[in-house]
This record gives sequence, structure tokens and C-alpha cells, in this order.
Amino acid sequence: MKVRKAVILVAGFGTRFLPVTKAVPKMMLPVLDTPVLHLAVNEAVSAGIEQVIFVVSEMQESVESYFSYDTKLKKVVSKPGNEAVLEKIDSIPSVEARYVYQREQLGVGHAVLMAKEAVGDEPFTLFFPDDVIWDEIPTIGRMIEIFEEKRMPILAAKEVPNEMVSSLGIIEHSVEEGRLYQVTNLVEKPSLVDAPSNLAVIGRYVLTPEIFDALERTDPGVLGEIQLTDAIRRLLNSQSVYSYQFPGYHIDTGTPVGLLKASIHAALQKDDLAADLRKWLEGQF
Repeated sequence: MKVRKAVILVAGFGTRFLPVTKAVPKMMLPVLDTPVLHLAVNEAVSAGIEQVIFVVSEMQESVESYFSYDTKLKKVVSKPGNEAVLEKIDSIPSVEARYVYQREQLGVGHAVLMAKEAVGDEPFTLFFPDDVIWDEIPTIGRMIEIFEEKRMPILAAKEVPNEMVSSLGIIEHSVEEGRLYQVTNLVEKPSLVDAPSNLAVIGRYVLTPEIFDALERTDPGVLGEIQLTDAIRRLLNSQSVYSYQFPGYHIDTGTPVGLLKASIHAALQKDDLAADLRKWLEGQF
């Protein structure tokens, strides 16, 4: 069965970005001039995804507004001399969208469960949009290709420095082929001494519908949250799981400094901004 759907997790308070996230959803904060969520949807659409299921919480109406077609705005800007502005509006990905609500913050696994009915009995992709990945070929597109061959869950992964191991989900694996590894275990936020590797899970997944049953059978942890990592570990008892070490450039925008780094990286890719920004950075630092 073709992978047609993407689940994108948007719900959350974004407390690290207060006070702005009191009024603006964290995923609508921009990398330079483009919302983080826009980048995730664009990656999904570029990989052939037909429907995006947004898992949202209360007071996130701006997400639906952003991805809806605005006839009035287009009419206002469709004037001679406004071609650049119109091009920016037209860059917003057009996709069939569905919105489901996570009304309680009970963990990532719980958020994924909210999409069960919308996904149905078919494989799907899952995005943590905080994780922004730049590559000529969409990372999720490469992962879908691998899934079409293996028909088993695929997790995006990258090697991380020692100081980051204790804050991420770490993969224990056997060598498979090239950038592909067979997962033998997942350890959530291990100490460096206990970590089986420095290969960390990054926020892109291709999952089978069996994940929903695994989530429903996963007990909440210490904080009362259902963890996706625990459910995937449960899947290892009944099916193979693979990790794909993607080649693209990744930045976690889930912190203010991460979002700043991503904006600087994005600006340095633009011919009209790069020279001036480099000159300023060299003069300041």
C-alpha cells in the first residue's frame, strides 16, 4: 500500500519560547521568514504525501488559517509590482489537510494516538517539525522508498556528539547496509556510559498501523505520559524496525538558540542576504 498520509505533531505549549508562544503556536515561529511547520509540510508534499493530519491543541487556529486558501489576500496582492509577494504566498504548500485535537498533554505517544482514526489501516509518515532537515532530496522521501522495499517501520537517525546522548532516544543496532541499520533496541535518554551507540532518533518516521495497538498497550511513564519510544520498542517483539542515517543537514529548532541557528543557516543560503550577513557576523564576532 502506498504511503499517502503524514501525521505532523503541532500540539504543545512551546514554553521555551514564552512569551511569544502565549499567542503564536511554536510551530508557526519562522526559520528566517518561513514557519517551521511550513517546512515540514513542504517536505511531506515534495515526497508525494497526499494528506496531512495535524495534531493540534486548543488556541492553534492560526495553523488552519495558514494552510487554507485566502482568496481575499491574493486579490489584494495580485497587482503589478507585487510579484515577489505573490510568489511567497504561492509557496505555501497546498495539501489536503485534516485536524485532530490532543486536548490533554499526555506525551508524544498520546499525540500520535489521536491520529489513529484519521490514519486508518495504512502506513503513514510522522513528523516532529522541530527537526528541520535540509537536503536536495526530501529525507522523508528517501525513507518512503526504503519502506516500500522493507515494508517495516523506518526511523530517521544521525550520529550525535557525546554531550547530546543523554537528551535523545538512542538506537542499539546491527549493521545492515550503507546508511540503513536494523534496530535491536531503543534507549530513551541514556547516560553516556549506558548508551549503546551515539546514533539518535530524529523526528522523521515511516510507521505501520500496528503502532497504534502498541501505543494503546503502552503504560504511561513516571510523568503520566505515553512515550512513542516505548511503543516502538514493543513493536520489536513482532516485526523488524530499521533506522536510516540521513545525509541532510539537521537543526533542532525546538529551542530559541536552535531556531536562531536555523534562521542564520537559511539566510546564508540566499544570495541576496548571505554576503551582508557574513560581513556582519565577521564584524561582530
